[in-house]
Amino acid sequence: MLSLLVTSLALVYARHRGLLDLPGKRRSHTQATPRGGGVGIVAAVVLAGLPAWYGLEPAASPVRVGAIALAILAVALIGWRDDHAPLSVLSRLTVHVLAALLVGAAVLAPGPWPGAFGWMALLPLAVVLVGFINAHNFMDGIDGILGQQGLFVMLGYGLLAAWAGRTGLAAFAFVSAAGCLGFLFFNFPPARIFMGDVGSGALGLALGTVAALLVQRNPALLWGCLILPSAFLVDSGLTLARRMLGGQRWYAPHRQHLYQWLVRVNWSHARTDVAYMTWNLAVVAPLAWLAVRWPARGVWCVLAAYALAGAAWYVGKRACLAAATGGRLHEAA
Repeated sequence: MLSLLVTSLALVYARHRGLLDLPGKRRSHTQATPRGGGVGIVAAVVLAGLPAWYGLEPAASPVRVGAIALAILAVALIGWRDDHAPLSVLSRLTVHVLAALLVGAAVLAPGPWPGAFGWMALLPLAVVLVGFINAHNFMDGIDGILGQQGLFVMLGYGLLAAWAGRTGLAAFAFVSAAGCLGFLFFNFPPARIFMGDVGSGALGLALGTVAALLVQRNPALLWGCLILPSAFLVDSGLTLARRMLGGQRWYAPHRQHLYQWLVRVNWSHARTDVAYMTWNLAVVAPLAWLAVRWPARGVWCVLAAYALAGAAWYVGKRACLAAATGGRLHEAA
């Protein structure tokens, strides 16, 4: 309900301020659409999800909760500012790194490892969290796709937490999933408002935070936590790698993700969303369950999830390129 309310207010605000995403060659929509609706998800995570965790989890001290809330709000605020007027990549990335370090410190502070050894994980964890922020930002390009991904992954993390007896983390994840659902009422095709950077980066950080907290308390859940967001991480990661190897600016707007190519060859936004969710339910969810059920084989489940997603990405891109170029497999874009 909080997400519904705040998103509806964001819609009124965006229309009043003229905060619109306009159609263009590097965009996948055909009409001017308000942006910034992701603030509804941020409100749900910070004002409901984190308090639920704090109320049900003994290890969720006020300092930890406050640090995570501050980090998520910082990423949301820099995204909100960028939604109003584009900022430099360096300024956004600086905030992302600082927020990731703050979350990493909050996750590792009460960790089970003694002394400096536990803090050695801070930098790798921060790198992963920055990756989550930007991967989910990159994947917010058509109606509904990021909101439904956040819903799916947060529900999955909530089930993992409940299975492991982490009631507070389960509540955090389930409430965050409800925030995504509230936003989807406005964003499912045809979208009345887009998430904007205010929501995409903050949602990515929230997803990474829940995963890190789960693994910190129960390392055997690492495999499941890696598998659940695999569809987005593979699409964003392989597309980014291809752009960088091709000498293109990795941070520039484009339409080269697989989901964007599907739209370019005349798939509707709704059909593309259904395809990604079908993959999640048919491939990702069973592999995550197997990884949790048999953690000794979890690494093989992770490899299978990412290999299958990589193969689907490659085959899908080839098919889209063939359809777009009349069978000539080259990419003019």
